[in-house]
Amino acid sequence: MRIEKNTVVSLDYELSDATGKILEKTDTPISYLHGGYGGIFPLVEEALHEMEIGYSCSISMEPHDTFGEYDADLIREEPRSSFPNNVAVGMHFEGGAEGSDDILIYKVIDVSDDTVTVDGNHPFAGMALNFSCTVTAIRPATVEEISHQHVHGAHGHEH
Repeated sequence: MRIEKNTVVSLDYELSDATGKILEKTDTPISYLHGGYGGIFPLVEEALHEMEIGYSCSISMEPHDTFGEYDADLIREEPRSSFPNNVAVGMHFEGGAEGSDDILIYKVIDVSDDTVTVDGNHPFAGMALNFSCTVTAIRPATVEEISHQHVHGAHGHEH
């Protein structure tokens, strides 16, 4: 079977920075719905199109191909009273970007008596990345997966 629109593709992958330092690596394959549904980087999806099980590739990507450029405007200082008493550096919170309806995940980067500083940038924003992968499985997507535009688990609809 070849990778085509509306197939579920499973991959082993490594994500590394420009120096070769591994940032993420799969212990078990990940799966995504192929065909422009946003489940994987578009350049990776393009490289995998029409390939078969066992195919391996390595794709170098610039920030605009992955998590975007680092945006200093996504660092915000908020009143301490807006957070739980146990707020600590490293915690994550959902919040709206200023002037947008988009929800971001903010990481707490500093806590003082009066304020909490959070960063809405993805940890890999602004970085050139290398994505190396091997296709481990391909199967037709179910009608439900295509309708929902993402892969479901072995036991049906799981988010």
